[in-house]
Amino acid sequence: MSGSPDAAAGAGGDAGAGADAESAGSPATSPGAQPAGADVRSVTPGSGDQAVAAAQQRAGSTRELDIADAAELPVPVDTANVRKGPEIHHDCLSLLPLVGVWRGTGSYGNQPRTAEAAADFGQQIVVSHDGRAFLKYESIIWNFGPDGDPIPGSREVGWLRPQPGGSIELLLAHAEGRVEVFYGRPRSVASWALSTDGVMRTPEAAPVVGATRLYGITPDGRLGYVEERAHTDAELAPHASALLERLVG
Repeated sequence: MSGSPDAAAGAGGDAGAGADAESAGSPATSPGAQPAGADVRSVTPGSGDQAVAAAQQRAGSTRELDIADAAELPVPVDTANVRKGPEIHHDCLSLLPLVGVWRGTGSYGNQPRTAEAAADFGQQIVVSHDGRAFLKYESIIWNFGPDGDPIPGSREVGWLRPQPGGSIELLLAHAEGRVEVFYGRPRSVASWALSTDGVMRTPEAAPVVGATRLYGITPDGRLGYVEERAHTDAELAPHASALLERLVG
């Protein structure tokens, strides 16, 4: 065999280096190998367990708490009682009778409900304020199943905003995927009529294109309302009505 031992050693070294390079470039060099270009420094073995343990430790002081247990805010909190908390803003005085917590039952459609007829849904409405020139409005509905069991229903949250000239704006967001802007005026010191000026909805929401609402305080102090809705394929028609007792305020 010709050639010097040094040349043979050099050739062997080059071949080994080439093999190493080829092996390093292969995606199947070994199980669990990092993809080309990956930053292996960002991966720490066992870090998932450490993160879980750290999260459990952080939750040690909060896992048994809920919304009502949170520390008080550094700003005035909402009140649904005009005798407590911050003074109601002067602009909201025309809406003052609405402030409170109201709960009762109602019906869908346009059929008057007799004393013997079962209600279609239960509802709670909370109208509150924090002293500024708007009221917070929140509605929670639970429908009644065939056996009378409550089933979570629609939810709304929004803001009643008095406007210059005595008009009222109601900006309302529905959990089902719709936002409505109502405008209207007081019909008396204890009733308010509103109709939509604009409706936006997500693709999955009901095809509501317009609505009207009439709220009023009855002579015996309850909150009643009637709502009408128009759909893309249906004219404005009664949707729901309810009569709610005052619980707070």
